Formats: sequence, C-alpha cells, structure tokens
Amino acid sequence: MLSSRLVIVTGGSRGIGAAIARRLAQDGYRIAIGCRHAGEAGEVLAAIGEEAGEAIALPLDVTREEEVDRFFAAAEERFGPLHALVNNAGITGPLGRFRDLDPTWMRRVVAVNLIGTMLCAQAALRHFASVEAEERSIVNISSVASQTGSPGEYVHYAASKAAVEAFTAGLAREVAAQRIRVNAVAPGTVNTGIHALAGDPGRPARVAPRVPMGRVGEPEEIAEAVAWLISGAASYATGAVLRVTGGL
Repeated sequence: MLSSRLVIVTGGSRGIGAAIARRLAQDGYRIAIGCRHAGEAGEVLAAIGEEAGEAIALPLDVTREEEVDRFFAAAEERFGPLHALVNNAGITGPLGRFRDLDPTWMRRVVAVNLIGTMLCAQAALRHFASVEAEERSIVNISSVASQTGSPGEYVHYAASKAAVEAFTAGLAREVAAQRIRVNAVAPGTVNTGIHALAGDPGRPARVAPRVPMGRVGEPEEIAEAVAWLISGAASYATGAVLRVTGGL
C-alpha cells in the first residue's frame, strides 16, 4: 500500500469513473465514490473489496451545493482528511445538430460538466484548507471534444469541456502556492456505456478508423493517466491537460 489517504471520485460507479476508483484503490487510497444512487456502485465496490481496497459509495448530485457539502463531510468522516478529488461526473446529452438541441439539455450539460466540477473543486479547496497536510491534488476529466468541437454530434458538450480546461488552468495558478495541484485528463473516444446513453451505442466502432492508433481507448488507460497525475511522480505538473486520445 502506497497511501491510506482519501480520494473522492465523482461519477465513479461505471465507465471511466469506476476504472479510476479501482486503479486508485490499488495504490492504497481510500475511495469515496459519488453517484446519483449509491446502489449503482455495487460492482466497483465489490471489485475494490476483492483487491483488499477500501471504498464507499454515497449519493451525490454535483449540481446541488448542499449535496456536495454533505458528501464531502461524510467522506472525510469515514476516511479522514481529503487528499485528492477526481472530477469525473459528466453527461453528453443527446447526439445531433446543435440547431435542433433542446435548450434544456444545454443547461443540464453545463450544470453537470462545468458547474458541478466547480462546486466540487470549491468544496475540495475548503476541506484542503481545514488541515495542514502535504501536497493535494484535483484532476478534472475533460474530453478531446474540447479541441475538436464535435460538430454534428454534441457541440454543447464540447463547449462545456473546453470551459473545464480553462477552469483547470486558472485554478491551478491560483492555488499553486498552497501546494495544491490542479490538472485535467482529456480522453479520446473510450469504450464505455456513455455512447449508448447518448443514443448511439455503435459510436466507438464508427469512430475507431479515424483514430491514428486505429482503436478507441479503454477506461483503464484513462485511469492510469489520472493515477499518475495524483501521484508524487507528477509533483511538478499543474495546470496541465494530459490528452489520452490515441493520437487525435
């Protein structure tokens, strides 16, 4: 075990978030998974337990300040002072042309992907300030869409992730002197259920030929990047966006 410190992973019940939670538990971190319904995380909790890790899952809507505050307090009550936050919770909304998008989805995607990331980062900073500790870390999950814009698919989602990257850069500079590092990981297309939720389960197979490496990514490959950014091996990295895209 390299650490017994607390890491919060939002949206950690499935897909990339579940892979991150499991990978960090392998490094000895105690994991608090935030998800809409705690029962959703049964599979990842079981996997962590089988590997002798420690994890809990608690309900969390990242768009609601009071829920964020309760979640962070409960996680620290169970596992002690917060060491790192992984802002993974995110949604795409439906695929399609931007002109046809229901504005309700614009607001929801921005609320979860950007405002939720900000609210959780704000809560993390407050908890970091409550105790004297060594270096702490925030990792925000962005997307290659922040660079490509995803025309004809989800321009609104791409815009929200570009804002997450701007937020990462600014916050990293603001808190660097406090020994808090803030970075982002921007995955390319990854083989998860998020595509089915957006209405296009076959998207990974369709996108793969456009990727220079000839395939889409796996959640575990994104988790490795997050694990590095949280670790001491990345001690001089802050304000960075690590693109894990297969060459896109």
